[in-house]
Amino acid sequence: MTHDSADLSKITSTTLDHYERSAAQFWEGTRDHDVSQNIAALLAHISAAPPFSILDFGCGPGRDLKQFKDLGHDPVGLDGTKNFADMARAYSGCEVWHQDFLKLDLPEARFDGVFANACLFHVPAQELPRVLRQLNATLKPQGVLFASNPRGDNHEGWVGGRYGAYHDLEAWRGFMEAAGFVELTHYYRPEGLPRDKQPWLASVWRKM
Repeated sequence: MTHDSADLSKITSTTLDHYERSAAQFWEGTRDHDVSQNIAALLAHISAAPPFSILDFGCGPGRDLKQFKDLGHDPVGLDGTKNFADMARAYSGCEVWHQDFLKLDLPEARFDGVFANACLFHVPAQELPRVLRQLNATLKPQGVLFASNPRGDNHEGWVGGRYGAYHDLEAWRGFMEAAGFVELTHYYRPEGLPRDKQPWLASVWRKM
């Protein structure tokens, strides 16, 4: 699937508008979600000395951002939804950058880890290589990226007012390896359930 600049602009604006309008409901529906397994997966693979500098990419209202701060680390949030960025600053007390995923302006070699929980699937597949290279570049040498996305059969399109791209493990590996990452581990969520009831693919990668 190929998108021109007008398509990409519509994908971004419509998806962000969905989150802007439903920010309060989204927060109430997700604030108690337990993603401690994902946070632990990132932290366990960072080889630097703590506290870690972490980019919470797609931080939403700040649930995980605050968790990283409470664990003694130095997190920065980033989200394309202004309401989420404002909510995350207020809730976590952390610095939060309001940036469109397709128009990132990230510092070079700034972070020990990038936590991309339930967000990169909103990047159209044709743009994903560029975005992943930018995330690679913002990591320090040997830095670690965690990603969790709803898995699928490599299709993309609109679902409930949001655009998503749904990759299987092999396709996701292809994107990550091409962007300069080596796989450390992967697993499916929620843990403890049969595979057909685990819609989320989580993976951890090191910058080569």
